[in-house]
Amino acid sequence: MSSTIVIQQMCMIAILVSVGVYLYKRRVIDQTVSQKISVIIIDICNPAMILSSALSGNVEASHEDLLKAFLVGFLFYVGLVLLGVVIPRILRCDRATRRFYTMMTVYTNVGFIGIPVTKALLPEKAMIYVVICNVLYALLFYTHGITVLSEGRSKMRLRSLLSPGTVSAVLSLLIIWFQLKPPVIISSSVTYIGNATTFLSMALLGVSIARSKVGDGFRDGRLWCFTVLRLALLPTGVFFLLRSVGCDPVMVLGFSLMAMMPVGNLPLIQSEKMGEDTQLLSKGIAMTTIVSMVTITFLMILFTSEGFGVGNILT
Repeated sequence: MSSTIVIQQMCMIAILVSVGVYLYKRRVIDQTVSQKISVIIIDICNPAMILSSALSGNVEASHEDLLKAFLVGFLFYVGLVLLGVVIPRILRCDRATRRFYTMMTVYTNVGFIGIPVTKALLPEKAMIYVVICNVLYALLFYTHGITVLSEGRSKMRLRSLLSPGTVSAVLSLLIIWFQLKPPVIISSSVTYIGNATTFLSMALLGVSIARSKVGDGFRDGRLWCFTVLRLALLPTGVFFLLRSVGCDPVMVLGFSLMAMMPVGNLPLIQSEKMGEDTQLLSKGIAMTTIVSMVTITFLMILFTSEGFGVGNILT
């Protein structure tokens, strides 16, 4: 039953992505429209989806559960930062590209892709772990990420932490912690806005794939090695580590799914602002995004199969 759910949901996501490819080919969505839709998703729809999960009342978590989730999330990103140092050396990257592989290791698409995919595959409780990952992602990117990308030349931008996504994530955690219940008109409005996230984000992902030079990435041997390490071996390690220490099954799958996410867009956007060569990041985003459709499907089927100890908890 679990494998059927995963395949059905990932096929649904693939169809939505295909719609984006079609819209780009028909010139319905160009780069200007794509940028404007991105703003709607990042600043309105994604934050609304995060809030709607908390407001639904279906996310039940004790204070102890939330504290454990924060601890695991903190350790998760500490591990990614360390791997961001180790993986470029394993791949024998030169000095010019090492920092870009570091960024691709640590900063994956836990928001733009992670939120709707988690919503499609896992129980609503899993949104807690997605929310925590997004909060920690923002804290880390505008401190550690900026420093690594600029090689210490740019200052940390703490003011950038006050993005709609980060604010909504913090609000969601407060709602769950204090069990707040706003008026129905508020929760319903937020839910309707959040429901647009999955289609818009997946369609825009299709536009991004159609616009990128995917073939260049697939001909890069080092990028292939990185993709296998980051999208297959790392999530597998996260899964077995969390399961071995007795974490809740939803937590195990939630953080494992976050570890399966492809390279995110924020390092690319920041690099463009800094006038850096973004060719490697562009290839990494396109390649890992396409490959992740396969790895997420395969690994989620594997992790929820009999004998892996997490039970049949998929939505």
